[in-house]
Amino acid sequence: MYAIGRLVQYLMQRLALTVFALSAATFLAASVMAGLGQWPWIDLDLYLGGARIENAGMLAQTGLTVLAVSLCFFLPSNRRILQLENSHRSFSIGMQDVARAYAAVHAADRTRHFQLSSEFDAVRERLAYLRDHPDLSNLEPQLLEIAAQMSHISRELAEVYSDDKIARARSFLQQRQQEVEQFNGRLDRAKGITTELKHWLHEVELEESVAAAQLNRLREELREILPEAGIETIVRSDDTVVELPPKAAE
Repeated sequence: MYAIGRLVQYLMQRLALTVFALSAATFLAASVMAGLGQWPWIDLDLYLGGARIENAGMLAQTGLTVLAVSLCFFLPSNRRILQLENSHRSFSIGMQDVARAYAAVHAADRTRHFQLSSEFDAVRERLAYLRDHPDLSNLEPQLLEIAAQMSHISRELAEVYSDDKIARARSFLQQRQQEVEQFNGRLDRAKGITTELKHWLHEVELEESVAAAQLNRLREELREILPEAGIETIVRSDDTVVELPPKAAE
């Protein structure tokens, strides 16, 4: 669609210039022939302040002729502007073709497709590859040669970022990513185990505190019951109860 639009614009510009030039030539020829008395002047009835202007048609035709002929002097500059636009458009199209060809040969260079090392042989090898490429065979030889030279200049870049090295780098990063994911999984399991142990410890301590409270209560009850039964007890430090014989009655 863009190419069709540019073509229509180009044709309309050329048509407008042609129509304008023919109109100027027609006005000039009609005015010259009218001045020689071969053709009549344009007849116009114009009034100014209620008074009719004499020879209004002749004045209008002469003025339009002078205007049209004067504007014709701008046609060469307009033509140069159109030529500059066309050359710029051609340059843009050429740069797009060069970029497309360079992308193709650089991709092949990254796969170590080219083996020759000398500059002349390397450029010739790349140029042959571009000429045999099915999508680039219709490009101009100069564009292909520029793309081949650009590829030779950037061969070190293609070697550094070759497909093999990029594949190894991606594989290494994938392994590191898997290791990180495994480590995060272990951390999550460790956190779960720690939380479970903390909960378990809390329950055990709670049960121990309940048991200790029950034991203290039992001691208090024994201290109250045993004397009444005539039995004295001694509670050792290891929480064992020792019964003592009852005292002799006095």
